[in-house]
Amino acid sequence: MTSSIIKRALIIHYALYKRDLNNFCLFVRQSLMLSIAKGLLETEAKDKEEERKRYMEETCPPLSLPGGVQALQELCKELHHKIDVIDEERYDLESKVSKSTKEIEDLKIKVQDLKGKFKKPALRKVRLSADQMLQALLGSKHKVSLDLRANLKQVKKEVKEEDKELRDVGDWRKSIEDKAGMGGRKKMFESEA
Repeated sequence: MTSSIIKRALIIHYALYKRDLNNFCLFVRQSLMLSIAKGLLETEAKDKEEERKRYMEETCPPLSLPGGVQALQELCKELHHKIDVIDEERYDLESKVSKSTKEIEDLKIKVQDLKGKFKKPALRKVRLSADQMLQALLGSKHKVSLDLRANLKQVKKEVKEEDKELRDVGDWRKSIEDKAGMGGRKKMFESEA
């Protein structure tokens, strides 16, 4: 029945589209399509209800209540045991799901790291003195002053004679005149040998 209604609606839709009728015809077409959709939704809801009833009949057997108190207690114990088994299964499944979701998140983070999609924040220089660094590490309760120069080794300054000669710059004209000409070159070689 629904297939014939759908076919009729499609034929009407095509005819209205071909003729390019006014707004009234478009309204009629839309209302017809809505009524068809409503019918389809109702049949789908009925099918779901029938499916649910069938499933409940398959999984839940009819309850047979015995007449005695002892039989009722045994039935309750049996039901509690079934509930415990189902709870254990549910807990196991929840733990597996949580473990797998955690692994998925870790793998997503690793993939992002490998792709390099995120921007690394620009680091800025922070100038801290030793006192400020200690105060930041230890907190404001501890007041520590650190003298870095106290731990340094003191060295006496020795001045070598060679350094003095290098520092004493003589008359540069004299050295140039001595080296001028062949005689100057000869003196250089003689002084080295």
